[in-house]
Amino acid sequence: MIQIKQIRQLKKDNVPIMEIARRTGLSRNTVKKYLRKLGALDTEDSTSQMNKISDKEIAAIVYNNDVAAGPTDERYLKLLTHFKYVKGELPKTGANRQLLWHEYQLENSDGYKYSQYCNLLKDYLKDTNPAYHLEYQPGEFTQIDFAGKKMYYTVGNAEAKISCEIFVASLPFSGLIFCMAVATQRTADFAHCIVEMVKYFGGLTLTILSDNLKTAVIRADKAEPVFTQLCHQLSEHYETTFSATAPRSPTHKAMVEGSVNIAYNHIYGPLRNSKFTSLEELNKQIRKQLDLLNLKPYKGARESRRDLFNQYEKSTLKPLPERPFELMYIKEVTVQRNYYVILPDNKHYYSVPYQYVGKKLTVHYNPRIVELYYKFERVAFHVRRSTEPVYNRIAGHMPENHKAMEATKGWNEREFMQRAAKVGKYTEQTAHRILHSSIYMEQNFKACNTMLLLQNKYTKERLEECCKRASNIQRPTLRLIRDMLENNMDKQPTLFDDEEIALPAHQNIRGSEAYK
Repeated sequence: MIQIKQIRQLKKDNVPIMEIARRTGLSRNTVKKYLRKLGALDTEDSTSQMNKISDKEIAAIVYNNDVAAGPTDERYLKLLTHFKYVKGELPKTGANRQLLWHEYQLENSDGYKYSQYCNLLKDYLKDTNPAYHLEYQPGEFTQIDFAGKKMYYTVGNAEAKISCEIFVASLPFSGLIFCMAVATQRTADFAHCIVEMVKYFGGLTLTILSDNLKTAVIRADKAEPVFTQLCHQLSEHYETTFSATAPRSPTHKAMVEGSVNIAYNHIYGPLRNSKFTSLEELNKQIRKQLDLLNLKPYKGARESRRDLFNQYEKSTLKPLPERPFELMYIKEVTVQRNYYVILPDNKHYYSVPYQYVGKKLTVHYNPRIVELYYKFERVAFHVRRSTEPVYNRIAGHMPENHKAMEATKGWNEREFMQRAAKVGKYTEQTAHRILHSSIYMEQNFKACNTMLLLQNKYTKERLEECCKRASNIQRPTLRLIRDMLENNMDKQPTLFDDEEIALPAHQNIRGSEAYK
């Protein structure tokens, strides 16, 4: 506008066009064009009229610029009304600027041409959707996401390509980025990503912000999303919280969205022609490129992401817990009649106290342990092993009659003889005879066990005395020993109760030399 006004003033002062072009730095043709268009303002009262006309109106005359028409222009007002409709139509499938312009032309024969229409629409959308500058505090947020593009590694001689999901995390304040490849976005892989992420950062922020991926969010909601059990476990273990963006609102985690694009340039790009034979090898090379990225200074600055993190954000993070995170799977199960529950991962059975038969329990399990809860109280605990049997039972979970049945399965002759020897030599002798009294060993075991249990009622000493009196019987029975104890026969004197009387030494006793 200054140049245009200068050109008009110089022309009014009768300065030649060539001199005007020299003074303004414009070409002669441009000066002539401007003067020709300004001719409409050359009236008798041109000076006062020039002062009343705004720069925007002068621009409309000189540049033939429809934008300069202003809010009072009827055609422009109609266009703005149309743009409000266009803003809602553009996101729909099949709607584009060309189609919407044709619809606009059908209703407005004197409307703007396509190129000007697109320029004005671009400005309108920019004005109606301005960017908001977010201020982040150190240690406040961790933003996480999975990249849309995948990476690959090859296996076998045929070099079959295996696709990998790329997990990306960012600390918005410092911009520090974490990146790794995993097989899927499922629960176990997602938990592994979080564990490796916090190890790389060396601590926890107050909140971990994700989008509404199924592994983290059960029900998306702008105000109150419902998170999965995995997120609750991670929150409890790391003493942090999870938060989710509003549905279909990636701008709520703009920093990590930008970090994904940065990863495309600084990790995907350098590795685009490399071949990897395993997921571990791929992650090793990703980590190298990631460290280079975090150590690279920001454009126009001396500090890198790592520098800002170490200087301002590292000290604000919560410390990591002493024990590593272990993912627990949670499932509701019903206790079977045999007081077992079955786990879905390996179809093995684990016992619970028999009092909970038919009740619904909550089982927490992983490859190392199994915990069972009833109304928030733990009622059973099992340690899992790779060599465990299909049925895993704890003796304390069984009723008394089942314990007795279980005990019979482990009986053997050696065990009974050891128990009998602890009572005395005659009890041991009687136990041996009972164990071999018939060919039906299970019945022999039951009889011998019952005989040995009589010591609990009558004492070891009385049992031994009874067995001593039965020692001259070829096939003693349980009934014989029980009757003797009930009738107090062990307390009756025997012919050989008294100790042998030692003979005095005298000369009639012959020694071994007399028999040579």
